Amino acid sequence: MERELQEMEDGKIGVPSQDPELLGSIEEPEEQQRLETLDEPVSTTILRDLNRIWIKMKHVLVPTSSDQKLRDWDLWGPLFLCLILSISMSWTAKEDQAALEFAIVFVLVWCGAGVVTLNAVLLGGTISFLQSICVLGYCLAPLNIASITCRFFSNKFINVIIVGFAFAWSTKASVGFMAELLPAERKMLGVYPVFLFYLTIGWMVLMQ
Repeated sequence: MERELQEMEDGKIGVPSQDPELLGSIEEPEEQQRLETLDEPVSTTILRDLNRIWIKMKHVLVPTSSDQKLRDWDLWGPLFLCLILSISMSWTAKEDQAALEFAIVFVLVWCGAGVVTLNAVLLGGTISFLQSICVLGYCLAPLNIASITCRFFSNKFINVIIVGFAFAWSTKASVGFMAELLPAERKMLGVYPVFLFYLTIGWMVLMQ
């Protein structure tokens, strides 16, 4: 016993050394996945985001499909659609008025969506502010298509039909989602501003 104590004091018997390669080698799966995402190429990130935007747009363009994807909100898609709508509506404006018309459409879309969302939240809807902005923004897709399509027709009657169809399409897609998240006795109060929101944008598309 005295010999073992003496050897420990002399450093002959010590605590087993740890392999430095094993230190810090254990990582949480989520943290590791986050690091992989940060290290991926920018092109891969952009393609993944564009794919998500396209999937959500398909849920808007086909309102009868599941709306589960729309619950995972993002603002890239609404921003992209808003920019396209603003550009298409200011394309034929006079040179000194193009910037003003672009700004009016851009501000109207975001402020209008904000007012509609605030109304739904105050009525007790179980929807987050950004989630509602996301849905209203993605539902601009049919009106974007109408705004571009009307460029190829000079007949007002045809344009009225195109815009009217796009307005009904956008309203149906958004109302179907918003109505599920509002109290049953307040659905009409929450849906009516949505109707006015797309009606105003539809009228602006028709009058461009």
